[in-house]
Amino acid sequence: EFVRTKGHYHKGKYQEIYKVLDGKAIFLMQKKKNSSIEDVYAIKANKNDIIIIPSFYGHITINPCKKTLKICNWISKKCKSNYLPMEKMKGAAYFYTKDGWVKNKNYQKIPKLRFEKPLKKMSKNLDFLR
Repeated sequence: EFVRTKGHYHKGKYQEIYKVLDGKAIFLMQKKKNSSIEDVYAIKANKNDIIIIPSFYGHITINPCKKTLKICNWISKKCKSNYLPMEKMKGAAYFYTKDGWVKNKNYQKIPKLRFEKPLKKMSKNLDFLR
């Protein structure tokens, strides 16, 4: 498995914005419903790409190469993170390995992984982060 963050959900409807400053990243997002995952998708991002973490999605960031990854983020000061759900499951629904994507067997039901594209420009209105 490649280097990744621990992963967390936001408490409440908070969103978050990431920008890749240097390197490459994969952002894995998942939305849970009770004890199962109802949606999971990944975004492959390069330098200057923008990623929005939607409300109610847990997320991890993966560095899929040996080069240093530098990212920055914007989020409400009011937002609190909950690491426990992914901690209990020992990670997100999928792991990204040298052999590709592997399902985390600690989850009972996982939807097929889909892929989205990053944004190329930052929105001028960031009011949705409040």
